[in-house]
Amino acid sequence: MKVDFNKFSDGLAPVIIQDAVDQQVLMLGYMNEEALKKTLTESRVTFYSRSKKRLWTKGETSGNYLELDSIKVDCDDDAILIKAKPTGPVCHKGTQTCFGNKTSLGFLYQLEETIAKRIDDDDPNSYTNTLYKKGINKVAQKVGEEAVELVIEAKDDNAELFKNEAADLLYHFLILLKAKDFKLQEIEAILKERDSKK
Repeated sequence: MKVDFNKFSDGLAPVIIQDAVDQQVLMLGYMNEEALKKTLTESRVTFYSRSKKRLWTKGETSGNYLELDSIKVDCDDDAILIKAKPTGPVCHKGTQTCFGNKTSLGFLYQLEETIAKRIDDDDPNSYTNTLYKKGINKVAQKVGEEAVELVIEAKDDNAELFKNEAADLLYHFLILLKAKDFKLQEIEAILKERDSKK
Protein backbone atom coordinates (compact mmCIF):
# COMPACT_ATOMS: atom_id res chain seq x y z
CA MET A 1 0.00 0.00 0.00
CA LYS A 2 1.47 3.31 -1.10
CA VAL A 3 -0.26 6.68 -0.95
CA ASP A 4 1.07 9.40 -3.27
CA PHE A 5 0.99 12.35 -0.86
CA ASN A 6 3.03 14.38 -3.37
CA LYS A 7 -0.06 14.81 -5.55
CA PHE A 8 -1.38 17.35 -3.05
CA SER A 9 0.17 20.77 -2.48
CA ASP A 10 -0.48 20.48 1.25
CA GLY A 11 0.54 16.80 1.40
CA LEU A 12 -2.92 15.78 2.69
CA ALA A 13 -4.83 12.87 1.17
CA PRO A 14 -8.60 12.50 1.69
CA VAL A 15 -9.65 9.61 3.93
CA ILE A 16 -13.10 8.02 3.89
CA ILE A 17 -13.98 6.24 7.12
CA GLN A 18 -16.41 3.34 6.82
CA ASP A 19 -17.87 1.20 9.59
CA ALA A 20 -16.14 -2.19 9.43
CA VAL A 21 -19.28 -3.99 10.59
CA ASP A 22 -22.25 -2.41 8.81
CA GLN A 23 -20.29 -0.75 5.96
CA GLN A 24 -21.85 2.68 6.44
CA VAL A 25 -19.80 5.78 5.71
CA LEU A 26 -18.94 7.54 8.98
CA MET A 27 -16.87 10.58 8.08
CA LEU A 28 -14.27 12.21 5.84
CA GLY A 29 -10.88 13.36 7.10
CA TYR A 30 -7.36 14.02 5.85
CA MET A 31 -4.02 12.35 6.48
CA ASN A 32 -0.44 13.20 5.81
CA GLU A 33 2.27 10.55 5.77
CA GLU A 34 2.89 10.92 9.51
CA ALA A 35 -0.80 10.47 10.37
CA LEU A 36 -0.94 7.30 8.26
CA LYS A 37 2.12 5.86 9.98
CA LYS A 38 0.67 6.62 13.43
CA THR A 39 -2.63 5.01 12.45
CA LEU A 40 -0.87 1.85 11.31
CA THR A 41 1.35 1.73 14.40
CA GLU A 42 -1.36 2.33 17.01
CA SER A 43 -4.33 0.70 15.21
CA ARG A 44 -6.39 3.82 15.97
CA VAL A 45 -7.25 6.33 13.28
CA THR A 46 -5.22 9.53 13.38
CA PHE A 47 -5.84 12.42 11.01
CA TYR A 48 -4.06 15.64 10.24
CA SER A 49 -6.39 18.39 11.50
CA ARG A 50 -6.43 21.31 9.07
CA SER A 51 -7.93 23.59 11.71
CA LYS A 52 -5.59 22.59 14.56
CA LYS A 53 -2.57 22.29 12.23
CA ARG A 54 -1.41 19.08 13.93
CA LEU A 55 -1.95 15.33 14.14
CA TRP A 56 -5.27 14.51 15.73
CA THR A 57 -6.29 11.05 16.91
CA LYS A 58 -10.06 10.74 16.61
CA GLY A 59 -11.40 10.35 20.15
CA GLU A 60 -8.39 11.82 21.95
CA THR A 61 -10.69 14.10 23.97
CA SER A 62 -14.09 12.38 23.68
CA GLY A 63 -12.91 8.79 24.04
CA ASN A 64 -14.84 7.93 20.86
CA TYR A 65 -11.97 6.30 19.01
CA LEU A 66 -11.96 4.70 15.60
CA GLU A 67 -10.32 1.29 16.00
CA LEU A 68 -8.55 0.33 12.77
CA ASP A 69 -9.83 -2.71 10.89
CA SER A 70 -8.39 -2.32 7.37
CA ILE A 71 -6.93 0.22 4.96
CA LYS A 72 -7.15 0.39 1.17
CA VAL A 73 -5.86 2.94 -1.32
CA ASP A 74 -7.77 3.78 -4.49
CA CYS A 75 -6.56 3.04 -8.05
CA ASP A 76 -4.81 6.43 -8.36
CA ASP A 77 -3.00 6.11 -5.02
CA ASP A 78 -4.45 9.41 -3.83
CA ALA A 79 -7.46 8.52 -1.67
CA ILE A 80 -7.68 6.25 1.37
CA LEU A 81 -10.53 4.03 2.51
CA ILE A 82 -10.36 2.99 6.14
CA LYS A 83 -12.72 0.48 7.71
CA ALA A 84 -12.89 1.04 11.44
CA LYS A 85 -14.91 0.11 14.50
CA PRO A 86 -16.15 3.22 16.32
CA THR A 87 -16.23 3.13 20.12
CA GLY A 88 -18.95 5.79 20.29
CA PRO A 89 -20.63 8.51 18.22
CA VAL A 90 -18.33 9.62 15.41
CA CYS A 91 -19.56 13.18 14.94
CA HIS A 92 -18.70 15.95 17.41
CA LYS A 93 -22.41 16.81 17.34
CA GLY A 94 -23.21 13.44 18.93
CA THR A 95 -24.61 11.64 15.89
CA GLN A 96 -23.41 8.19 14.82
CA THR A 97 -21.88 9.58 11.63
CA CYS A 98 -20.92 13.02 10.35
CA PHE A 99 -23.81 12.61 7.91
CA GLY A 100 -26.43 12.03 10.62
CA ASN A 101 -27.47 8.80 12.31
CA LYS A 102 -27.06 5.46 10.61
CA THR A 103 -29.78 3.93 8.49
CA SER A 104 -31.14 0.47 9.23
CA LEU A 105 -29.51 -0.95 6.09
CA GLY A 106 -26.43 -2.10 7.93
CA PHE A 107 -28.16 -3.16 11.14
CA LEU A 108 -28.12 -6.89 10.37
CA TYR A 109 -24.32 -6.82 10.39
CA GLN A 110 -24.34 -5.11 13.77
CA LEU A 111 -26.81 -7.72 15.03
CA GLU A 112 -24.59 -10.50 13.68
CA GLU A 113 -21.66 -9.05 15.63
CA THR A 114 -23.77 -8.74 18.81
CA ILE A 115 -24.79 -12.40 18.50
CA ALA A 116 -21.15 -13.43 18.02
CA LYS A 117 -20.07 -11.36 21.04
CA ARG A 118 -22.66 -12.94 23.34
CA ILE A 119 -21.54 -16.38 22.24
CA ASP A 120 -17.80 -15.67 22.26
CA ASP A 121 -18.05 -14.03 25.70
CA ASP A 122 -20.00 -17.09 26.93
CA ASP A 123 -22.58 -14.81 28.54
CA PRO A 124 -24.55 -17.08 30.95
CA ASN A 125 -27.52 -14.68 31.01
CA SER A 126 -27.87 -14.54 27.24
CA TYR A 127 -30.71 -16.42 25.54
CA THR A 128 -28.59 -16.44 22.39
CA ASN A 129 -25.63 -18.08 24.11
CA THR A 130 -27.84 -20.59 25.96
CA LEU A 131 -29.44 -21.72 22.70
CA TYR A 132 -26.07 -21.87 20.93
CA LYS A 133 -24.58 -24.08 23.66
CA LYS A 134 -27.38 -26.62 23.17
CA GLY A 135 -25.79 -27.52 19.83
CA ILE A 136 -26.52 -27.37 16.14
CA ASN A 137 -29.58 -29.64 16.30
CA LYS A 138 -31.39 -27.36 18.77
CA VAL A 139 -30.45 -24.22 16.86
CA ALA A 140 -31.62 -25.71 13.55
CA GLN A 141 -34.83 -26.95 15.20
CA LYS A 142 -35.52 -23.43 16.51
CA VAL A 143 -35.06 -21.98 13.00
CA GLY A 144 -37.54 -24.56 11.71
CA GLU A 145 -40.07 -23.67 14.43
CA GLU A 146 -39.77 -19.97 13.64
CA ALA A 147 -40.18 -20.66 9.92
CA VAL A 148 -43.39 -22.60 10.55
CA GLU A 149 -44.73 -19.82 12.80
CA LEU A 150 -43.99 -17.28 10.07
CA VAL A 151 -45.86 -19.37 7.49
CA ILE A 152 -48.86 -19.62 9.82
CA GLU A 153 -48.91 -15.86 10.37
CA ALA A 154 -48.57 -15.25 6.62
CA LYS A 155 -51.97 -16.90 6.14
CA ASP A 156 -53.63 -14.42 8.52
CA ASP A 157 -54.04 -10.65 8.32
CA ASN A 158 -52.25 -9.54 11.49
CA ALA A 159 -49.34 -7.46 10.17
CA GLU A 160 -47.69 -7.02 13.59
CA LEU A 161 -47.63 -10.74 14.36
CA PHE A 162 -46.28 -11.48 10.88
CA LYS A 163 -43.46 -8.91 11.21
CA ASN A 164 -42.54 -10.18 14.67
CA GLU A 165 -42.35 -13.78 13.46
CA ALA A 166 -40.22 -12.63 10.51
CA ALA A 167 -37.86 -10.90 12.95
CA ASP A 168 -37.70 -14.04 15.12
CA LEU A 169 -36.83 -16.17 12.08
CA LEU A 170 -34.12 -13.77 10.95
CA TYR A 171 -32.59 -13.59 14.43
CA HIS A 172 -32.45 -17.37 14.80
CA PHE A 173 -31.09 -17.71 11.27
CA LEU A 174 -28.15 -15.48 12.31
CA ILE A 175 -27.54 -17.75 15.32
CA LEU A 176 -27.56 -20.74 12.95
CA LEU A 177 -25.00 -19.02 10.71
CA LYS A 178 -22.75 -18.52 13.74
CA ALA A 179 -23.21 -22.14 14.77
CA LYS A 180 -22.17 -23.23 11.25
CA ASP A 181 -19.25 -20.75 11.30
CA PHE A 182 -20.55 -18.77 8.32
CA LYS A 183 -21.02 -15.03 7.89
CA LEU A 184 -24.03 -13.14 6.57
CA GLN A 185 -21.69 -11.60 4.00
CA GLU A 186 -21.14 -15.05 2.46
CA ILE A 187 -24.89 -15.52 1.97
CA GLU A 188 -25.18 -12.01 0.59
CA ALA A 189 -22.41 -12.80 -1.93
CA ILE A 190 -24.38 -15.80 -3.24
CA LEU A 191 -27.51 -13.67 -3.66
CA LYS A 192 -25.49 -10.99 -5.48
CA GLU A 193 -24.03 -13.62 -7.82
CA ARG A 194 -27.49 -15.00 -8.56
CA ASP A 195 -28.81 -11.50 -9.17
CA SER A 196 -26.08 -10.80 -11.73
CA LYS A 197 -27.17 -13.87 -13.72
CA LYS A 198 -30.83 -12.86 -13.96
